Amino acid sequence: MFVQRTMRQAIQAHSAISRPSVYASKVLSSRFYSSALAPLDASKLEIHPSKNHKKLQENKDLVFGKTFTDNMLVVEWEAGKGWGTPQIKEYGKLQLDPSAVVFHYAFECFEGMKAYKDKDGKTRLFRPDMNMKRFNRSANRIALPSFENDELVKCISEFLKVDDRWIPEGRGYSLYLRPTMIGTQESLGVGASNKAMIFVIASPVGPYFPSGFAAVNLLATSEKVRAWPGGTGDAKVGGNYAPCIKPQLDANKEGYQQNLWLFGGDHQVTEVGTMNCFVYWKNEKGETELVTPALDGSILPGVTRDSILSLARQWGEFKVSERKFTMKDLVKADKEGRIIEMFGAGTACIVCPIKKIHYEGHDIHVPLDPSDKTSQAGKLTKRINDAIMDIQYGDKEGPKGWSVVV
Repeated sequence: MFVQRTMRQAIQAHSAISRPSVYASKVLSSRFYSSALAPLDASKLEIHPSKNHKKLQENKDLVFGKTFTDNMLVVEWEAGKGWGTPQIKEYGKLQLDPSAVVFHYAFECFEGMKAYKDKDGKTRLFRPDMNMKRFNRSANRIALPSFENDELVKCISEFLKVDDRWIPEGRGYSLYLRPTMIGTQESLGVGASNKAMIFVIASPVGPYFPSGFAAVNLLATSEKVRAWPGGTGDAKVGGNYAPCIKPQLDANKEGYQQNLWLFGGDHQVTEVGTMNCFVYWKNEKGETELVTPALDGSILPGVTRDSILSLARQWGEFKVSERKFTMKDLVKADKEGRIIEMFGAGTACIVCPIKKIHYEGHDIHVPLDPSDKTSQAGKLTKRINDAIMDIQYGDKEGPKGWSVVV
């Protein structure tokens, strides 16, 4: 009798964990369908800046993600109520219950963006609207609450004004911003979180390549998969990143800086480490083409990716494609001498040149700049890097809405 009762209790407990609760369904319903919830409202922003000013580091000493500004931006959300009061306050530790769902079920998504100082001392953001749209899409994918894009940009802009002294000057230097949303409900049940928090922290950073471009070697990886159609590859969620660290460490041991992530039995090319992948080549029709994998649900819709495609199409000098291509295609192009350049793209580096790919026991040597044997980047790679930086720092006018003065 005791054993039967215990087993029954265990089954009931397991069912409670495995199925979204009635309450969780109500949370989802109120989240997506109620107009009575308080929106994220920048006009309610409260500013309580830190009175303790940390010592600034010299530009030459900046290391990515190691130093943080005096303050942070925080705003909390609760089911049935909506968004609370946004606050800029002293940078410090978060206080969360050990049962908070972010620790157990990976209710976490984030963005990566930068603030730049132009030659006139003005602060600029690069395409923040795209970051906010993707941030909202990522949150939606893991049942976290939505927010008003423009209002969060306004809050971030005020945050930048408060911590203005932390934005380093000089081309290649910037203030890296990390908006993050987490589920904070105190529960071990699996379901939509009834509490959430957005926080934004900032870190001054220098050039990704301090001494100029350094082309990377890749290990083509098929036995471990970064993402798959129908998964979360197109969302910027923390759960996409941790599983990729071990394969990268394994690649490092073999002398490769990053993984070239492959997918499927035909070894489709997907991403480079945490970057979007681009190939510049002569395709089989003899056309000069810049190609990147299509957004099929497994590819992250990068802001830099979109910017490269937009600029290249605006130039109108070669074919620009978003489509599937495989390692078989790359191997064939290598044998026929059709590969011109290859690079990864992302917020941290803009572009990262690739010089070698190891695949199934063989090396594909990717050209850099044939006219300069000392160069670590191809001509198109350098041109794209310069064009985007010119817009980011306000040196040249870009498409409308790309460079936003705070």
